[in-house]
Amino acid sequence: MRKLWNSIAFFSHLARRSSTSYSTLRDAPFNPFIKPNKFISTPFRTMDTLVHKPSQISSRQRKIAEKSEFEEAFESAETTEEMLKAFSDMEVVFNEKELGLASLKIGLKLDREGEDPEKALSFANRALKAFDNDNKPSLPFAMTLQLMGSVNYSLNRFSDSLGYLNRANRVLGRLEDEGVCVDDVRPVLHAVQLELANVKTAMGRREEALENLRKCLEIKEMTFEEDSGELGKGNRDLAEAYVAVLNFKEAFPYCLKALEIHMKRLGMNSVEVAHDRKLLGIVYSGLEEHEKALEQNVLAQRILKNWNLNSDLLRAEVDAANMMIALGRYDEAVGTLRNVVNQTERDSESRALVLVSMAKALCNQEKFADCKRCLEISLGVLDKREQITPVEVAEAYSEISMLYETMNEFETAISLLKRALALLEKLPQEQHSEGSVSARIGWLLLLTGKVKQAIPYLESAAERLKDSFGPKHFGVGYIYNNLGAAYLELDRPQSAAQMFAVAKDIMDVSLGPHHADTIEACQNLSKAYGEMGSHALAIEFQQQVIDAWESHGASAEEELKEAQRLLDQLKRKARGTLSNEVPMKALPLRGALSNEVPMKALPLPTNTPATSGVSQPDIPLRQSRTV
Repeated sequence: MRKLWNSIAFFSHLARRSSTSYSTLRDAPFNPFIKPNKFISTPFRTMDTLVHKPSQISSRQRKIAEKSEFEEAFESAETTEEMLKAFSDMEVVFNEKELGLASLKIGLKLDREGEDPEKALSFANRALKAFDNDNKPSLPFAMTLQLMGSVNYSLNRFSDSLGYLNRANRVLGRLEDEGVCVDDVRPVLHAVQLELANVKTAMGRREEALENLRKCLEIKEMTFEEDSGELGKGNRDLAEAYVAVLNFKEAFPYCLKALEIHMKRLGMNSVEVAHDRKLLGIVYSGLEEHEKALEQNVLAQRILKNWNLNSDLLRAEVDAANMMIALGRYDEAVGTLRNVVNQTERDSESRALVLVSMAKALCNQEKFADCKRCLEISLGVLDKREQITPVEVAEAYSEISMLYETMNEFETAISLLKRALALLEKLPQEQHSEGSVSARIGWLLLLTGKVKQAIPYLESAAERLKDSFGPKHFGVGYIYNNLGAAYLELDRPQSAAQMFAVAKDIMDVSLGPHHADTIEACQNLSKAYGEMGSHALAIEFQQQVIDAWESHGASAEEELKEAQRLLDQLKRKARGTLSNEVPMKALPLRGALSNEVPMKALPLPTNTPATSGVSQPDIPLRQSRTV
């Protein structure tokens, strides 16, 4: 079956050479049944004038010839229908084990076409049964496991997919240890790692997916030339993955590398360079370097305009407007968006998203009536598209809710977030977004005094975001801080202390011990221990608060004075001499923010932050404060 194996390797784009372990009689140097030789025993022509009887072909020889004929027909098939017809003929003379490679080839083709994953799965299963009985690992077996993982992913069977892909990874590791040619193993290993990244992303395990994407890039670096297009794409893919988890610092060098490769290979004005510059603009926005972000966006727009890529250009113009908003250039942003909105269709999703950005600019100008008109029009369009593009609509609802927060219309904001959550809960691959929306609902419920209602949303958010971004992500720390504040409000100081301790531990790692929000988590922990009567621990953590504020110098003079006052208060309380003083609280007082811009919760992470939130902070603004 060498020829069939070669065909599979070429077709799947996974392996470059055929395995030497798959051969048939027709690969032998001499096979009289496939290529008859007129002169078998002597170079002299026989002079016998008698008519020779034709030699009799045995049934075994006839079967071999028939198999070869069917195999040739299968190899020459080009369309799926031709392959299936030839395979049906092969089933008559080949057993299931012999059909393994043919089943794998059809499964790969069906999976690539993506139209009938169930049929692809049936052929993948047949290939798996053919190869799985061998104790020795093989490349076709690893490819079959990769195919099983891919097809199960297409069917949204993520756990099954993960199991097959992990097994494929182990088989490939054994093949490498046994000295199988790396040129054979690497392409299959790359496919497995890429599929693992897709599956883990779909399961919400984005931090783990990043590790697989890094391995993909490492494999490409060992396989391709230094400035190849594949490396350009690999670096950009990894940068986009970091942006999706709001890790703009890590995304930055990969984005720069992609831009460098594409400029060198394709020139300054290629479409790939435009996409790299758009992404670099998003990264700069995440790093709060908005002038640099706008500069990259303008360069990208010029290229897109030259190539007449109008839809990409329109999105880039919206991104630019969002960057202008972040820079406080509201009139300029509104002017840009008015020009863009005239290029969109009346009831299109594009127009709805442009109007959201315009509302953002108007809201920052405190033109609330105009802002609400834009939002009402946008919501009317989005409502009709919930079943068509649920992810995009959910992201828009989340952003609109932020604007209603800014206008102190918290009930409307909560209602919109619940609509977004209802859409995201149906999509397992959007677990990270579901967690972020739950976190914001919990925060707003706390802000409006609905503490008991807030707790289940915050608990759900913590679990979702731990799975998505890892247990030490700063966003998880904010959620635990809010949970602690909620428990303290409900007079459950022990539970509050546990939550604040977790929050502080996470923020120490993700933000650093001297970050303002880490200090406030420590302050809240001190408060909780004080409420429990554990004065020694309360004093210890309050002293940490003072030490941390001292490191800020003159810029934190007021915070340091307040921390000193609270330490003195704790010491007097420990001595039993505390008078009736107003206690500090870990939650904002109810109604205290009625005339202020509310503090925002964890921003909703998306795959394309430029479309819905370049002005959102890369870390949430302070949420639970001691007052």
